[in-house]
Amino acid sequence: MNKIFKPFIALFRAIYKIIDKIIVTPVSRLIYKLNEISRENSGKLERLFHRQNVLIYLSLICAVGVFLLIDSQVISLTEREAEIISGQTVSVLYNEEAYVVEGIPETVDITLIGSKSTIYLATQLGEHQVVLDLSNYGPGTYKVRLKYNHSVQSVDYKLDPSTVTVKISEKISEVKSLSYDIVNEDKLDSKLSISNVELDTNEIIVKSSQEILDKVASVKALVDASQIDLEESGNYTIDSVTLVAYDELGNKIDNIEMVPSKVSATVTIDSYHDTKPVRVVTRGTMSNGKAIASITSSVQEVEVYGEKEVVDSLDYIEAELVIDNLSDDKTVSVNLIKPSGVRYMSETTTNIDVEVGDSAQRTISGISVQVTNLGSNYTASAATEDDRTIDVIVKGVESVINSDDIDATKISAYVDLSGLGEGTHTVPVQVTIDDERVTVQATRTEISVKIVEK
Repeated sequence: MNKIFKPFIALFRAIYKIIDKIIVTPVSRLIYKLNEISRENSGKLERLFHRQNVLIYLSLICAVGVFLLIDSQVISLTEREAEIISGQTVSVLYNEEAYVVEGIPETVDITLIGSKSTIYLATQLGEHQVVLDLSNYGPGTYKVRLKYNHSVQSVDYKLDPSTVTVKISEKISEVKSLSYDIVNEDKLDSKLSISNVELDTNEIIVKSSQEILDKVASVKALVDASQIDLEESGNYTIDSVTLVAYDELGNKIDNIEMVPSKVSATVTIDSYHDTKPVRVVTRGTMSNGKAIASITSSVQEVEVYGEKEVVDSLDYIEAELVIDNLSDDKTVSVNLIKPSGVRYMSETTTNIDVEVGDSAQRTISGISVQVTNLGSNYTASAATEDDRTIDVIVKGVESVINSDDIDATKISAYVDLSGLGEGTHTVPVQVTIDDERVTVQATRTEISVKIVEK
């Protein structure tokens, strides 16, 4: 056991010798010498401090030293701090009936400076009111200083900004027609839609400077649909509808007084809906040598809710099926595409059964070519007899392309004449067919068209 502790004992002895040699012995010698010196000079120091002039000189030296330290802020008898109060509103004093003031900041920042105790009192007492006093000013442009009213006088303050440049103009009034916009319509129950809005007034009086009123292009009541608490069709009244003025670019214009400041709106809520068929639309290309024999959707019809104009304009609801590299029969679940303006559909998904077979083709001749997007002051005709009709290759499963469902009446061929003027033009031919089971391709990619002015 002793053998185990011997190395540790030797280590501690070595450390003790080093500390004794470097610290203990020198410090002991210094203390001894200072003690000897004080014993030898104790009488002399006592006689020196008993002299009246010496004490006066020492007091003077100490006072001057303390003064210099305080003056240079090395020592502070009262600790000064700062605290910022942000976002304080500005109270403006002026004749609101006669004038319009531009250039007033929305908020200012207040920096309080003083001792910790005075700052605490200043933040706890009073409302920190920042005042812009324009009561003695008439029309014109002025640079005016902001004032801060506070109850603790011992605290200093700085305002940011401390001065503002304001423009004072005479207030005039005009009558403007009032329309409305519907906001937050997506917050309305998805089966409901707003069919009509009636405001309690069609005109509004706007007051401001002539310069601001010249910018007003429209005044609108913002009807907030999120305030409507209905679950079925009916009428609903919204009080205190906000009024907003806009310029020609649709930007909101501030610093305008409106009379009345709020209006009421009676909103008619409809639950218009109609039944629309589901149509499967394919995207992509089948595997080489394959075609679609049949497509069946588990959902055939959908109840569609929305504004009457939107719902009535729809012919069908699309279900998009991707057929890239499809070579075998397959059942796929796809989403029904909700058209823009539709608020609710009774079904959102459908299962599509696809049967695949070997591809065949046949040619249908004599398809007439139509023209689209021709200018209203022109007429167009085929440049030659051969350009009047084209042949179209139809590809699909043999039983489909040879059925009565596929004939010349089902194929559309047309040319787009957008931007073309008088003369003879060579234009590409587009062909389509209203059947997702087959594909069509024109045997001629271009024809010549002659355009003449009416």
